[in-house]
Amino acid sequence: MDTTKVSSFNRIIEHSIKEYWNLNSLSDYGILTLQYKDVARIIEKMHILFEHSGIKPGDKIAICGKNQCRWGAAFFSIITYGAVAVPILHEFHPEQIHDIVNHSDAKLLFVGETVWKKLDAGKMPRLEGVISLTDHHLEVSRNEKLTFARENLNRLFGEKYPLNFRAEHVHYHEDKPEELAIINYTSGTTSNSKGVMIPYRALWSNSDFAEHVLGNDLKPGMSVISMLPMAHMYGMAYEFIFEFIKGVHVNFLTKVASPTVLIKALAEVKPCLIVVVPLIIEKIVRKSVLPKIQDPKIRVMMRLPVVGQRIKQKICDALTNALGGNFYELIIGGAALNQEVESLLHEIGFRYTVGYGTTECAPIICYNDWKDVKVGSCGKCVVNMELKIDSSDPQHVPGEILTRGLNVMLGYYKNEEATAKTIDRDGWYHTGDLGVIDRDGNVFIKGRCKNMLLGANGQNIYPEEIEDKLSGMALVSECVVIQKNEKLYALVYPDPEQVKQLRLQPDDVAAIMEQNRKDLNPTIPSYAQLAGIRIMDEEFEKTPKKSIKRYLYMNVDV
Repeated sequence: MDTTKVSSFNRIIEHSIKEYWNLNSLSDYGILTLQYKDVARIIEKMHILFEHSGIKPGDKIAICGKNQCRWGAAFFSIITYGAVAVPILHEFHPEQIHDIVNHSDAKLLFVGETVWKKLDAGKMPRLEGVISLTDHHLEVSRNEKLTFARENLNRLFGEKYPLNFRAEHVHYHEDKPEELAIINYTSGTTSNSKGVMIPYRALWSNSDFAEHVLGNDLKPGMSVISMLPMAHMYGMAYEFIFEFIKGVHVNFLTKVASPTVLIKALAEVKPCLIVVVPLIIEKIVRKSVLPKIQDPKIRVMMRLPVVGQRIKQKICDALTNALGGNFYELIIGGAALNQEVESLLHEIGFRYTVGYGTTECAPIICYNDWKDVKVGSCGKCVVNMELKIDSSDPQHVPGEILTRGLNVMLGYYKNEEATAKTIDRDGWYHTGDLGVIDRDGNVFIKGRCKNMLLGANGQNIYPEEIEDKLSGMALVSECVVIQKNEKLYALVYPDPEQVKQLRLQPDDVAAIMEQNRKDLNPTIPSYAQLAGIRIMDEEFEKTPKKSIKRYLYMNVDV
């Protein structure tokens, strides 16, 4: 792997802060705005806090809270100090958060108010301190140096910068390409927890890719809206880090992104780029576009050369304006886009593209500009990366997608066995996804070896983890978790012997399953909770290895 062209990522952050000192940087939409100089001041104060508390480069510092500008400032304070950031999704169950904090060896935890109310400091015994994301007060301190530093932080800051803190004072840790920057957890359970170790070269490479494809279209002073969780690499890389580097104003939606809130924000912010998961754009298209073209007359007219083009343009303009009207393109990633929706977007000439990536690549693997989109494809292999299909005939026979290059992780934290299974001796990362590739290099995903589902706001959902818990509950013999219209449902085959032995009627079985659902949901994150359970009359069809043929049940009516 050639890292000779990789420069210090923190040096890029440092340059951007100095360059855009007086520009708006991060905002909690409609509430609070920080300029670059404000972010720099927070970073500097946190560095003083870290230094006086005995935190050293390489130490782990976790962050858990809703998207907000102080989350972003905390993140930059960690990596520019040379510490390792451990972002944790705030929607995780408290026990999962405890597990990640402990497994990551975090010394400090930045935490949001809502999350902190659910946590138990006693279950995170190795933490030296817990810092509020609201105003940086100490929720917990087990370190006298930390307590002293926080109580005297303003004095220490004033002593260090007696004639005011200025841009020329900004100087950050100079990272090396293979140095660890982030541990990003793909799952929150201890047994299956995988902490993806992301080096600085991967952060640099993802930003370098974005500069290649979007650098001319995003200008300082422009704005974006951040909707995806920053605790996931997709949202972090392309709704936050790259925009910060470019001088683009990032607006965090601190409220739930309901259609009303989102449409109002889009109209006011007029983002220059929109990054979404498929569910968001599919919902908008189904609500705002499809009803307008259901009339058979309209469909016929759309096929006519001149009139049809005018109708398509009007539909495209209406959809574009509904999304703020000012974006270069809308990037869709995280899961497969519905074919009907994509065909319509392509037909009307909408500026969309579909990308592909994984946390292990921080995250980008494939991308195409909207002008070059090929329907059904997730794009071509990006700069700084190689890609191949592990198949005898990659153009026609699906095989596992393999990739290597600057974006690929160092491995899984404290899990050499999983690392060895995922990254082979030649450096190829095995994605677990199946695909084919055409002559032009366009990649088409045909299936997933992993069965990951995607929540409405971009959360990774692992159905096996839910199934594992459900399988241990009353009467459950076999189960499969599926996703329908953003909601999760379990298909359950009850244990026939128990049903017979207990002489249960169908209504009795249904009542027990509903109680199982109520008992299960509080133990898992809100976005992974079951909306219902459908009882199956027969065993699930299985492979010779006795694995359930999951794909046969994805479209079962619930």
